[in-house]
Amino acid sequence: MKRKLENELIEWKNRKEHLPLLLRGARQVGKSYLIENFGKNNFENIIKVDFEKRKDLKRYFINKDPLEIVKQLELIYETKITPGKTLLFLDEIQLCPDVLISLRYFKELMKDLHVIAAGSLLEFLLNNDEYSFPVGRVEFLYLRPFSFEEFLEELAPIAFQRLQNVTLKNPFSNFEHIELLKWVRKYFFIGGMPDAINTYKSTNSFLECQKVHRRILQAYESDFGKYSKHVDHKYLQMIFLKAPILIGQILKYSHIDKETRSRDLKPAIKLLTSAGIILQIFATTASGLPLHAHVKDHRFKLMFLDIGLLQTASEVDAQEFFEKDILQINSGKLAEQFVAQEILANNPSDQNRSLLFWERKKPASSEVDFVQSINSKIVPIEVKAGSTGKLKSLHNFIELKKLSLGVRLSENALSLYDNILSIPLYLTAHLNRLTLEGLK
Repeated sequence: MKRKLENELIEWKNRKEHLPLLLRGARQVGKSYLIENFGKNNFENIIKVDFEKRKDLKRYFINKDPLEIVKQLELIYETKITPGKTLLFLDEIQLCPDVLISLRYFKELMKDLHVIAAGSLLEFLLNNDEYSFPVGRVEFLYLRPFSFEEFLEELAPIAFQRLQNVTLKNPFSNFEHIELLKWVRKYFFIGGMPDAINTYKSTNSFLECQKVHRRILQAYESDFGKYSKHVDHKYLQMIFLKAPILIGQILKYSHIDKETRSRDLKPAIKLLTSAGIILQIFATTASGLPLHAHVKDHRFKLMFLDIGLLQTASEVDAQEFFEKDILQINSGKLAEQFVAQEILANNPSDQNRSLLFWERKKPASSEVDFVQSINSKIVPIEVKAGSTGKLKSLHNFIELKKLSLGVRLSENALSLYDNILSIPLYLTAHLNRLTLEGLK
């Protein structure tokens, strides 16, 4: 299946000077498949060292010398490793921390060899003081679940192509609009995990997709034992099970468990965030740029890794799912999850900054779901049903910050009226482009 990130990998390969690459992302988002597919399509050969399957190979990385490492790997795999022609893929490197240190020497001593490393739970390794990270000698890319557009390109390529040409002056017809909203609803249910999408392609069954979701959720839970030396297992379990009902709310630790102290829960939330299983959206006063300079670290909402996993974990009623308006399913939480996921998926892939929202308690309570910086402009974004005139918080924000435009993401057709740019959910990936068009 095609991933947008593959284009960036090709650009990395074709650079005259390239650093070893570390691909980061949660378990089962497709890191290994992406790298192997990229290697097969762009190199004469690929050497994959999987430390989960070949634990015996760890000893060859102890000396950190890439010239010696490559000699040993050539003997083991009986394949010549040639810079410019071979991709060396080091997978599951959390099981071989010496790889992280050796990457700096690949940059210095074998700079023409293309090396990509990946693994699960890498954040623990990167934050471990025992291992000196090769700053400036390795570059990062982040892989997330399939975005809606990647999903659409896989399952409805003609619809995907149509999305690329939509503008305020050239919107979709009502028929096209309705058809694309049907695909959004399917994505809400299937989500962006590669196994779930593949299952839907082969079975055309939503129930089979849910089986995949449950299997992935169980796999995440089974990983908690690997976290035990960092955080007590029971706190991870507690947050993981409660997270689906807390989506979109400003977190109060008492909502997780009234008997547990916040100081015990905070490390568990940080750890699950580092593992990519949950996401945090922080409050910002939006008092200027950069927006992250005005973050309130203690005020945040939780989101899940993937919308398909979320709807299965939330046990959303299937009949409700396919009969209710999208914005009404699970009280609108899935729509907010969708937008968060889409914004992150379409951010620069070398960036992993938290999303932001805005709130004000006085003189009257106001909250805007997301605040983005687009072309050095602060842009408030609401995920909301109803007419433009009911967007009270959005209008309050625009007036308070003296802005010329706010964005509503909903089931409504693409339009611009009264300083509100209304963007249908299926065009969330084009938020920046359409906002700039609306600002002209």
